[in-house]
Amino acid sequence: MALNVGQRAPDFTLPACDGERVEPFQLSQHLGRGPMVLAFFPLAFTPVCTNEMCHFRDSMSSFNDLKTQVYGISVDSPYALNAFIEAHNLSFKLLSDFNKQVSAQYGVLHERLGNLNGVSKRSVFILDNDGIVRYRWVSEDPRVMPSFPEIQQALQKLQ
Repeated sequence: MALNVGQRAPDFTLPACDGERVEPFQLSQHLGRGPMVLAFFPLAFTPVCTNEMCHFRDSMSSFNDLKTQVYGISVDSPYALNAFIEAHNLSFKLLSDFNKQVSAQYGVLHERLGNLNGVSKRSVFILDNDGIVRYRWVSEDPRVMPSFPEIQQALQKLQ
């Protein structure tokens, strides 16, 4: 079932990785602190995913200016995500959806991608302070990157 603009985002708890530690992250506990970007990506250490997460890293000052929280989400293990953060000096947390439940809840799970089962679709959701989806972008093609100017425009509308 797809999650659409105007709907409340389902709450979830996932392991959050910061490059060193792994701690529980519950979505509802982070709402109300400004807009939130949830950027689902297929797999750490792949070329397009690396480019996308590094683009978020390189754009953090503009996200900070808009008081926006950014989280990447993939089906990788917390250990792989910590290594990915460290390897690319990412300045935001990555959430491990290793059991694929959140990707399925948000309607962004590839049942099969190549010869892999259950990989997140490259997608971006922007949530407002109340957890309502205000922007949604989902790609069936894992090689397609989101439009970062479009994401910034959507965030500016929430100011």
